[in-house]
Amino acid sequence: MKHYINGLNLLEDYIQDNNKVLFGAGCFWGVERKFWDIPGVNITTVGYAGGDTDNPSYEDVCYKNTNHAEVVEVVYDVNKISLKELLKVFWECHDPTQGMRQGNDKGTQYRSVIYCSSNEDLEISLKSKIQYQETLKANGYGDITTEIALSPKYFLAEEYHQQYLAKNPNGYCGLGGTNCSFPND
Repeated sequence: MKHYINGLNLLEDYIQDNNKVLFGAGCFWGVERKFWDIPGVNITTVGYAGGDTDNPSYEDVCYKNTNHAEVVEVVYDVNKISLKELLKVFWECHDPTQGMRQGNDKGTQYRSVIYCSSNEDLEISLKSKIQYQETLKANGYGDITTEIALSPKYFLAEEYHQQYLAKNPNGYCGLGGTNCSFPND
């Protein structure tokens, strides 16, 4: 299975000089589009994580009680881009105060999540939540509901979901942010 945009093998292990993070911010099609062409991001895939079943299908996640979130795995070169820069994109691309939904998309699969590959990344992500919460409060938003944890097992979604909006440029994307900028350090 190849990445539709850059031709890389989706099943390859790209961890040397790279790091991984899983982001869930609603429908994974739009979330993946936010990350796939950022300089320093080597590969993106969409899948499922954080639930109670192994090897779920899209239909399982949407119509059964799997508790999985739709997520995007972002593999990035730590020498070219930082987790903090990726977190800025994540926080700004959706409304992390909506609980189990994003816009019209409702259900546990659309919840906001950050799943980290290390304790250091977990700490950075938790601090970023505190920072962005201050910005959101100042703009009339409620509490962030984003789940932040060490990465659970990741299950790659079906091939037709990978880079979906590149293959289907007029496809549905319910992703919308708050128009609140993540604060600069």
